[in-house]
Amino acid sequence: MAAYRFGKHPPKQDYRTLRLQNYLTAALAPPPVSYDVLAQVYKNLDTSDPTALFPMDGNDSLGDCTIAGVAHAITVYRGLIGTEKGIMNKQAVVKLYMHLTGGLDTGLYEIDVLNYWRQKAIDGDKILAYASIDKNNHTHIQQAIRLFGGVYLGFQVQENCVQEFQNRQPWTPGPLTQFGHAVFAVGYDSTGLTVLTWGNTQKATWAWWDKCVDEAYAILPPEAEEADFTPGFNFAQLKADLEAVAN
Repeated sequence: MAAYRFGKHPPKQDYRTLRLQNYLTAALAPPPVSYDVLAQVYKNLDTSDPTALFPMDGNDSLGDCTIAGVAHAITVYRGLIGTEKGIMNKQAVVKLYMHLTGGLDTGLYEIDVLNYWRQKAIDGDKILAYASIDKNNHTHIQQAIRLFGGVYLGFQVQENCVQEFQNRQPWTPGPLTQFGHAVFAVGYDSTGLTVLTWGNTQKATWAWWDKCVDEAYAILPPEAEEADFTPGFNFAQLKADLEAVAN
C-alpha cells in the first residue's frame, strides 16, 4: 500500500518578504474564468502523464514535500518553454532535502526553501524572486497561476486528505491535523484548483483552500527575465525592491 508523508512547517514570517499585491497594477486584466498550466506543458513535452512528469520524489518515505514541490515547479517551468533539461530525479530531491535539514527527516519551512532557491541554483535553475500572496484573495491566486505558471503553497492537513487523494476525489474541508504539506498549484476553475503532489495531480475545492491553506507564494523562475509582464505587473519595481532587501 502506498505511503504518503507530510513535512511542511507552519508559516514563518519575515518582514522582508515581498508581497505580490504591491506589484499588480490597475492595468492588469482580470484572470480568465479557468486556466490550466499543464495543457501547455503536456503539449510541449509530448506527454500527458502526470505520474511521469511529477513523480513521488521520496515523499512516500520522507517529509520532503517542500523540495518535491520545487522539483514539480521546475518541471512546469521547463515544460512551458519546451526545454529539454529533463526532470529533477529523486536522488537529487532527497540530497537537497537532507542538506537543508542537516541530514535529519525534520521537514522544512517553505520560506527557507524559497530563500535558498533564490540564492543558489536547484537542478541548474535559480529563481529571480518570490512574493507572498494574500491567501484570502482568490483573484490574486488566479493571477499568479496565469502569470507565473503556478503557485507554491502550504496547507494544514485535513483528516480526509490522504483518503480523498487515494479515491481521486477533490480535497474538501475537514478537521485539521497538526501536519503541514507543500504542493504546487497549476490550474483553477470556478470549483477549485489543481495541484501537484505525491506523484500525481489532485483537485481541491475553494472551500478547502479557505479552510486549510496557510501560505502561498508566486515564484519568478529564470525564464521570467525574458517575459513581457506589461501591462499589469511591475517587474522593474519588484527587482528594485528585491535589490533593496538584499542590501
